Amino acid sequence: MPSPIKPFLIFLLLAAFSISCNLEDKKQLAEDSAVEIDLEAILKRGYITALVDNNSISYFIYKGRPMGYEYELLQLLAKRLNVTLKIKITSGVERAIGQLNRGEADILAFPLTVNRERKNLVAFTRPLYNSYQVLVQRKPEGWQKLGYDKIDEKVIRNPADLSGKEIHVLKGTSFELRLKNLSDELGADIIIQSDTASESTETLIKQVAIGEIDYTVANHTLAQVNAAYYPNLDVNTVLSVPQQIAWATRKNSQQLVTAVDEWLSSIKKEPTFMVIYNRYFKSHRTSLLRMKSSYTSFSGDKISPYDGWIKEGAAKLKWDWRLLASVIYQESKFESSGESWAGARGLMQLMPETAKRFGASNPDDPHQSILAGVKFLQYLDAYWEKKVMDEQERLKFILSSYNAGLSHIIDARKLTEKHGGDPNVWDGNVEMYLLKKSEPEFYQDAVVMAGYCKCEEPVNYIKDVLERFEEYKIHYPN
Repeated sequence: MPSPIKPFLIFLLLAAFSISCNLEDKKQLAEDSAVEIDLEAILKRGYITALVDNNSISYFIYKGRPMGYEYELLQLLAKRLNVTLKIKITSGVERAIGQLNRGEADILAFPLTVNRERKNLVAFTRPLYNSYQVLVQRKPEGWQKLGYDKIDEKVIRNPADLSGKEIHVLKGTSFELRLKNLSDELGADIIIQSDTASESTETLIKQVAIGEIDYTVANHTLAQVNAAYYPNLDVNTVLSVPQQIAWATRKNSQQLVTAVDEWLSSIKKEPTFMVIYNRYFKSHRTSLLRMKSSYTSFSGDKISPYDGWIKEGAAKLKWDWRLLASVIYQESKFESSGESWAGARGLMQLMPETAKRFGASNPDDPHQSILAGVKFLQYLDAYWEKKVMDEQERLKFILSSYNAGLSHIIDARKLTEKHGGDPNVWDGNVEMYLLKKSEPEFYQDAVVMAGYCKCEEPVNYIKDVLERFEEYKIHYPN
């Protein structure tokens, strides 16, 4: 008869090894925070980098426009700090905390549940809102013909009934911790399947909906939005008390967390905060339209209805197609019949004489507009190629000329050269003198041919186009 002692010793060794590995993982996450980048360094370099999750609430692209609860709030925070926002998409809480503490980002803008274990690893901001955890499960077959009482009878409503059930959650999340605690509280064996960080909570919710797995756990806010998309899901079984949801910074970034807290305290008093909250958590019909759209980055693969023509045009320009898409969004938001106050029309907002010169007899025709706009951009590229050798610098001259007109940029370049700047560098040189063309001393200068220009728009135009291009690159393959 085999001895029971040997298997027991093996079990103890495996358990000890598991605990040791877990402790080592936590230790590594904590030690990573030796990186010291606080608010002063962020302000000096001029940008803040945020880690976000790509889901139907936090951050996504819809019809060419970056959107999301976390994204909109981060934009307001960056504006408050007077810096540019840079976005990095990641998945998995443990991975994200490691990236944060290694200095790959400054703020972790996940909807993080505040708990004691995480407080050892990160510094939490003030809470954004409260949430609670719910069980995500399928309604019974034929649920459409059943009343609420009958559905309640056939799904799990009592957490005690989770004993022996297999539930999939992401490793290192508050959902995994809650299930472990619930299993201990009930004295029951809940089978917890800790999926890899490459998954997402929304992926698991979808797997429940299509029958690949039976159960997962999610915050009720995300669960309700997804239940509108998958009506066969039930998300009404509560598994936790209300929990605080917050963002996080490194523990040694005390200046930053203080600044974020001050901003949150201020913004929460303004109507804007609840408008943004309601847009993503309360407007289920609008969320459903976005989730079903082919033009949503988390479920579709298109930026606009014109992607095919945009790719053809970009190939002629030898541009990344997502850059041309960003230009078109900036010009018209993909509205093909729009007209500006100055009379520019169509997707690429060409003035009538420009449209005609470059072959668009009907500038409201999307294909004609793109073809003509591309020819105009080729013309500008050919002009600047002889003067600005660096491709990245030349792109800024092309974009500014497209927006403000070639003559104003030529003027700014002459002013830059006259005052000792570098006429072949945009930032801090030609850009600066373009802005000065609203001052008499400069627009009345003898070297200036086009006169006065209130030119904040082309300066912002370049930044907006290039920032959106970076966001498109995150979401869409080239």
